[in-house]
Amino acid sequence: MDRVSAADEVLDVVDRDDRVTGRAPRGEVYARGLIHRCVFVQARDAQGRIFVHRRTASKLVFPSHYDMFVGGVVGAGETYAQAALREAEEELGVRGLPQPTPLFKFLYEGPGGAWWSYVHEVRCELPVAPQVSEVDWHTYLTQEELDRRVGGGDWAWVPDGLEAHRRLREFRVAGQ
Repeated sequence: MDRVSAADEVLDVVDRDDRVTGRAPRGEVYARGLIHRCVFVQARDAQGRIFVHRRTASKLVFPSHYDMFVGGVVGAGETYAQAALREAEEELGVRGLPQPTPLFKFLYEGPGGAWWSYVHEVRCELPVAPQVSEVDWHTYLTQEELDRRVGGGDWAWVPDGLEAHRRLREFRVAGQ
């Protein structure tokens, strides 16, 4: 069976209140700048370090950029929770992860378009084998190492991931 290309994957199109207004192929959603849904999952290893990776050059959005989250688009009819587990297991190359914990949701508007972004976290104590179609390179960084890399300017980070990272830091400082 042929796998559907990423551009042909059907997504729910949503409004500024995250209500479904229709469906369209991902390529059309991106080309027309339609609002859709995405999940961001911060994966930590047994030592509490954060999984960081460089996206492949073939990605439709932000190719070859670094990210501190795994995740992706929410498919048509899929819940945020379903997408968070599916995307985390796919990108990390593992099975049997616990359900990622939902933290907060925000409307990202910036380079690349606009999408509802639901941030989750998960502990991954399994050995990872990242999906080669999604991940060019990976490592685990402590929070301090990640913060230095983010502030250092030597890595090109995905802008939506940077925004999610900033909001996650604020969320944690607020004591949630």
